Amino acid sequence: MGLVQAEDIKRTFENLVAIDSPSLKEKQMAEHIKRMFWQLGIELSEDDSGKVTKSNAGNLYGFVKGNSRKAPVLLSAHMDTVLPAYGKKAVFEADGTVRSDGTTVLGADDLAGVTAIYHAVKAIKERRSSHRDFELLFTTGEELYCKGAKAFDYGKLKSRSAYVLDLSGRIGDAAYAAPTILSFSAKLTGRAAHAGFCPENGVNALRAAAEAVTRLPQGRIDEITTANIGRISGGEGVNIVASACEVQGEIRSLEHKRALAFLRRYKETFAQAARAFGAGLDWEENIDIEAYETSLDSETVSEYRKAAEKAGITARFSKTFGGSDNNVFARHGIEGLVAAPSMNQVHSCEEYGNIYEMAAVAEMLVHLLEEKSNDKI
Repeated sequence: MGLVQAEDIKRTFENLVAIDSPSLKEKQMAEHIKRMFWQLGIELSEDDSGKVTKSNAGNLYGFVKGNSRKAPVLLSAHMDTVLPAYGKKAVFEADGTVRSDGTTVLGADDLAGVTAIYHAVKAIKERRSSHRDFELLFTTGEELYCKGAKAFDYGKLKSRSAYVLDLSGRIGDAAYAAPTILSFSAKLTGRAAHAGFCPENGVNALRAAAEAVTRLPQGRIDEITTANIGRISGGEGVNIVASACEVQGEIRSLEHKRALAFLRRYKETFAQAARAFGAGLDWEENIDIEAYETSLDSETVSEYRKAAEKAGITARFSKTFGGSDNNVFARHGIEGLVAAPSMNQVHSCEEYGNIYEMAAVAEMLVHLLEEKSNDKI
């Protein structure tokens, strides 16, 4: 019999799902996770990042001293879930699949990650095995461009390698590269006039915006870059020449410089359209997260591959167009991978996971942490 049992995973995951923890309202979740690890003899300290993030909770951090020569590693997951997330219920099927009742997300993103990390640590404690130093970090506001991770004090960390349990897809999948994500807002200002009596006295901000939008490429620009205009709003009425229009969107690229260059192209196109129609332009932009790429020849990748093999999991490595806390970790010199803990169709009410897969991921994490780990859990 293994040390990580499906029924134990089920109980832990079900309890976590029952806690409401939408982004920036993670306090109850944080308290529950602290109690979970306290029962293992591990104290998780809560930082004061809520002052910056405006969350009602801080990030949770813990250090576990080992007795191994292997370098320390960081295990991380986030505590928040996307909406709709109030009143979540875990509905289990005979094959171990778990879904919500269809009215909310399940929250496997990222409670599957929390569950796998917890049961890996629990197994190591119960085995009393020789293991490396490791650190734990559970963040707030990840779904809001990694607010909690950005506010964390990285001077606390000893690890230069991280495994972030926050990828959608098959267990064994790991993302070694992720994009820069830039968001922008183009606010065009025209001049209102009556559309029937004196339209020539107006400057139509909507028309200027439409000119820019039609000139700009969107969708998949190339293999490493995407661009999207997701929201357009403006105008006062159908009989008024629109005096204002706002266009919002984002740009993603696996190359940071490529993303910035494309953003400059977008800005200049809006500026040209504004000048052509006599409109004003107020441009705002933000670097939400920056791209990273972990070498496939790195020790971080090699150790993940070996641990997955020992757990009977096929390791697969790919680039992703989604961001995670690992983007932030990389900015602080931490080499990381984002691994799948068993979550699928995330950010939807069709989200699902599997308790047997979570148990297998927990086993893989044990192999990452232990000095020598050849036995199946």
